[in-house]
Order: sequence, then structure tokens, then C-alpha cells
Amino acid sequence: MPVTRRTSTTAAPAGLPSGGTAGVRAARSVLRAAQRARKRFERAEVRRFTGRTRRRRIAWIVGGGSVALAFGLIIGAAYSPLMALRTIEVVGTSRIPAGDVAAALADQLGTPLPLLDADEVKTELSQFKLIQSYVTESRPPGTVVVRVIERVPVGVLAGATGFDLVDAAGVVVETTPERAVGYPLIEAPDGVDSAGFTAAAAVLAVLPESIRTQLDSVTAVTTDDVTLSLLGGERVVWGSAEKSEYKAVVLAALLVGHPAGTVNEYDVSSPDSAVLR
Repeated sequence: MPVTRRTSTTAAPAGLPSGGTAGVRAARSVLRAAQRARKRFERAEVRRFTGRTRRRRIAWIVGGGSVALAFGLIIGAAYSPLMALRTIEVVGTSRIPAGDVAAALADQLGTPLPLLDADEVKTELSQFKLIQSYVTESRPPGTVVVRVIERVPVGVLAGATGFDLVDAAGVVVETTPERAVGYPLIEAPDGVDSAGFTAAAAVLAVLPESIRTQLDSVTAVTTDDVTLSLLGGERVVWGSAEKSEYKAVVLAALLVGHPAGTVNEYDVSSPDSAVLR
């Protein structure tokens, strides 16, 4: 039987030449060229990435160095002799000589403002019993302002050798042989540490000047029995120190409509239903 032979050929891949040994060499040459091109591309990418990273790093270094330099200059200026304390200004004093307060802080002179010793300032100013509170304010290049709030007297206590002008906390503001004019006498049998004194002082602290100037005395034994006496002898039944601001408003209105001398007693212990007697 005759034998039929079939021959098939396979085309060379696209881009590669065909044709035996010469074709193989040509294909290898094309492949090597492609590999070299790939390597050149990769090297270019590496250089581009490295350059971008280097530029970013340089930018960070320059920026960080600038910040550090600026910070160093600020710190150096703040702690330099140019920022040393040279002037102490005291404001808000009335009974306390401002010069005495400044003199008490003289040890701080020459100290850079950021290094002022707050604890030492507190210790020195605590010696002034008339200072209720204070704040300090630095004003470069060399000034500190001390803003003082003095204790406000609300009444007088009778003592063995005279009269003590006291604030709402019972701190003696001044002692005089005669009773200070314009301040009511506080009668609290158990002294400044008693509930009676605390209640009486709390009432006096909220009274407007128009009422305070008409007072002769304030009496309280407990927290619930505060009684005011006016200069003409009229009584004001106050009761407890609760709602004192409201009671003060009600009493002020009663004194306008019914002045002292026209009634004997004002009862504002229940301010919503005040009573005149």
C-alpha cells in the first residue's frame, strides 16, 4: 500500500526571524537586545526613584534644620540676659503699698522670665494677709505685672482692744480703736469659725451698698437666724443665707416703697411673700 507523508511547518514567533541556524542566532540577538533594553529601563527607574527619594530627604533635612535653628534661637533669646527680669509692676492694691509687694519679689530680679520661681513668688506674697488672690503676667523683654485682688471687708467684730475689720472669710483686714464708719457690727457669739458668722458674712457679701450703708449690725447664732438691724432701729428678719441675692432685691424694693422709719420690721425670710410689721 502506498505511504502518504505529510509535512507541516511551524511559523516562527512574531518578531523573530526564521530560517535554521541563522534564524536561531538572529532570535538570540533580538532577545539579548530586549534584555538590555529592559535593564536600561530598570536602571533608569531606579535612578529616578533614588533621585526623588534623595530630594525628599534633602527637603526634610533642610526643613527640620530650619525648625531646629528657629527653636534654638527662640530658646536662646528667652534664656538670655536680654529677657532677665528688670521691672516688677504691681496693680490692684489699695490698702497694701505696691512698693512693699515689689520689694518682696526683689530676689527674682535678674532671673530670665521663663525661669521665674512661681513657688517662691507664692511664698513671698502669702505673707500679705490682705492679698486674697493674685496673677502674674510676663511682659518681655524684662517686666512682670502682678495683679492683686485685695480682701474686701464686710463688717467689724468687737475685740478686747478695739474693732477688727474683717472680710467674709473672717480674715482681719485692719484693727482700729474705734469702730470703722460704714461697716456693720457682726455679732456672732461663737466667733469667726462659727456657722453664725459664716451665714452673717455671706449675707453681707451680697448686699448692695444702698443697703449696707443703712445697717447698724448683723446678728446670727445659727445658719438660719440671720437678723439685720438698721441705723434707725428697724429689724430685718433674714432667716438663712439661702437665696440671699433674691432677698436683697426684695428688701431694696421694700425700702424704696416703705423707707426706714415708716415700719418697724421687714421680714424677707420668705422672699416671695415678704411681710412688713
